[in-house]
Amino acid sequence: MASFKPTKVQFLPKLGEKVTEETLYWKNYKSPVQIKEFGAITKIDFSPLPPHNYAVTASTRIHIYGPHSQEPIRSFTRFRDTAYGGSFRGDGKLLVAGSEEGIIRLFDISGRVALRQFAGHSKAVHMTSFLSDGFRVVSGSDDLSCRVWDVPSAVELSSLTEHTDYVRALAPSKLNPDLFVTGSYDHTVKVFDMRSGSSVMTMQHGHPVECVLLYPSEALLVSTGGRYVKVWDLLKGGQELVSLKNHHKTVTCACLSSVGNKLLTGSLDRCVCMSLAVGMTNGVLSVRHRRHQKDKETLTSRRRRGPSYQVFVKGKNFVPRQDDFLVSKPVKQYLRKYDKQLKSFEVSKALDTALQTWTRTSKPDVTVAVIIELNRRGTLKNALAGRNEESLTKILNFLLKHIFDPRFSRPLLMVGDIVLDLYQQVFHESPVVERLLQRLMEVLGREAELQQELLQVLGIMDTLFASLTPRKEVMAHAAPPVAQESQLQAA
Repeated sequence: MASFKPTKVQFLPKLGEKVTEETLYWKNYKSPVQIKEFGAITKIDFSPLPPHNYAVTASTRIHIYGPHSQEPIRSFTRFRDTAYGGSFRGDGKLLVAGSEEGIIRLFDISGRVALRQFAGHSKAVHMTSFLSDGFRVVSGSDDLSCRVWDVPSAVELSSLTEHTDYVRALAPSKLNPDLFVTGSYDHTVKVFDMRSGSSVMTMQHGHPVECVLLYPSEALLVSTGGRYVKVWDLLKGGQELVSLKNHHKTVTCACLSSVGNKLLTGSLDRCVCMSLAVGMTNGVLSVRHRRHQKDKETLTSRRRRGPSYQVFVKGKNFVPRQDDFLVSKPVKQYLRKYDKQLKSFEVSKALDTALQTWTRTSKPDVTVAVIIELNRRGTLKNALAGRNEESLTKILNFLLKHIFDPRFSRPLLMVGDIVLDLYQQVFHESPVVERLLQRLMEVLGREAELQQELLQVLGIMDTLFASLTPRKEVMAHAAPPVAQESQLQAA
């Protein structure tokens, strides 16, 4: 991974391509092509139609690249100051972009001169996009406003001023031409409806919002800001579904794969989820292409054959003489598989490794240690979420076997609470999981009754000890007079 700070990440789609784990595996992508731009890259946008050219917005210009070209096939340089937010229209024929000077420009891909200029913002315009009808443009600016423009007449149709800080995120609806979503540094995400002229929904992200994204069905909304990636359910009035915290610094961008089942994010922690075109703050454009099956077979055939077994056992049976001087070689300590996965922040895989059959049966303390480490990092809930019937069965069986072990009871009770909280609404879909959960509840109930009886016994014993204490004190106080009488008799 290049050690640069990514500002924009995009996934290069292929028409009709099915995205699988094999498709997204990083080793399937060839070495990147490094293209140096003139300044920090602020936006990469792909044309929705073949051949999927992409526009790179950097410094005071916008370059159009082909999917396999290293030189721009067209450039737009009619900007007096930094350009922002270059975006294609749905047919790929028009391009709109904002600028630091507050002017929005509309370009024809086949030409070089701006077709329209929209002036009205008083500060920099960082976000621009076409609405789904293709005849209106929406923009977000540092003057705290969002404006909608008519493309044919270059007239401002509406100005929305509900945000109280910079507007730095924008996502128009592809199903409804009157809806679009904005995100702002005031920590809010708003859904606007042009028919009402105001926002119809507001979500509190909790951090300055850097990017907003609508799923293809537009029932779910993704917002990024701070270290968090949050998913909202728009059909339930903007209810928060999940909050992810896998990055260590601000998440600046996000996008979906071509089929909408993979969410890719980029962050200032220099980590990027599997991507093909990455823009850096130092002006470098990194482009990767997926390896074809023939290339992988050629690469495999060229690998050198490893050494034979005799090489490794050579000298193992050598017996030193009495006068030989032995030099001890330090043995290198290798990390376990779950330690490597924890080090690379693969929390779900680390928990799966700790729950393998040999580990959970022979060394349950190792499994519990991994659980404690995940809880210390605050990622235990993420590791337990999103599991299928097989993996959830392993967790429940482990809880049933070891939850009453005094060494493990505290962390395993916490795991049980999280599992019940995550799956209580869907466990009835699997008879196996439902049966295991019922057994767990019964066992916990019996244990609670035993604990209650134990507390009652302790209470009775405390009462007995308390009733015996005053008698000892009376006998202690009665002893001195007897002693005095014996002294008088002696006298």
